[in-house]
Amino acid sequence: MFGRDIGIDLGTANVLIYVKGSGIVLNEPSVVALDTTTNRVLAVGEEAFRMVGRTPGNIVAIRPMKDGVIADFDMTESMLKHFLNKIKVKGVFSKPRILICCPTNITSVEQKAIRQAAEKSGGKDVYLEEEPKVAAIGAGMDIFQPSGNMVVDIGGGTTDVAVLSMGDVVTSTSIKVAGDRFDADILTYIKKQYKLLIGERTSEEIKKQIATVFPSARREEMDIRGRDMVTGLPRNITIRTDEIEKALVEAVDDIVQAAKQVLERTPPELSADIIDRGIILTGGGALLHGMDQLLAERLKVPVLVATEPMHCVAAGTGIILENLDKMSSKKVRI
Repeated sequence: MFGRDIGIDLGTANVLIYVKGSGIVLNEPSVVALDTTTNRVLAVGEEAFRMVGRTPGNIVAIRPMKDGVIADFDMTESMLKHFLNKIKVKGVFSKPRILICCPTNITSVEQKAIRQAAEKSGGKDVYLEEEPKVAAIGAGMDIFQPSGNMVVDIGGGTTDVAVLSMGDVVTSTSIKVAGDRFDADILTYIKKQYKLLIGERTSEEIKKQIATVFPSARREEMDIRGRDMVTGLPRNITIRTDEIEKALVEAVDDIVQAAKQVLERTPPELSADIIDRGIILTGGGALLHGMDQLLAERLKVPVLVATEPMHCVAAGTGIILENLDKMSSKKVRI
């Protein structure tokens, strides 16, 4: 059995793996559960995610990726090894070629860390490609023509904004404001407003079920439970959509400003193409209610959400893998 080509969307919130010939075979949270007394990895992915906020003192649920880059090298390596063993892509005689996506503005040291983690977990040749470029390909944009395409990829740790033409990035930016920041802002708002402590899981559920970032686009309520900061006892409250919209204003404004900066640096001919074609939203943050409406209103350009935005990067790695020998993917060298 020979090794196969695989594409990895190594995200802050989720890891998606594409295997050439099989499609997306894995989509699990980027979480590792560790026993701190024995230093042993107890669970990875979905199983570890269920433990977040619900473990005894000696077990910690770690997110080894932060802001799109490796925060804990050993845990990232353990996580990748676990996932690669799970999908059985390592051959007896050869190792798979791996294509990994990374944010546009990471340093050469951070690139090297990603490459080494992939090699140590079982990769032969490791290629790095910029996330917005791969997301645009996965969303079905033809970026290899001499015309402007703009993509806003809102992930878990970073938002990458890029204008692409002739198969490469013309202008781009990456900011550390994305899904995790939305969760943190919701958590902080409830703590300040209601003196109630809630966990990451609860703030994520609020974001998915009742949040919006476009004023008056949604009116819903949700009952949540947490620990009262005054009495220390469990308490129930009801929270409304308009409150969450206020909590997310600052983070969303950062994303709008990043998109504006990229548009301001875009050559006029490509700007004209973007007005015709619109901006494509990818990543899990594209699913946040009202995000497309808000960006369209503030940027004065049509904004479209990609089909299955969470899968765009992984699907894009698949398309690049099919043409890996033809394309000039950047291979990071030590």
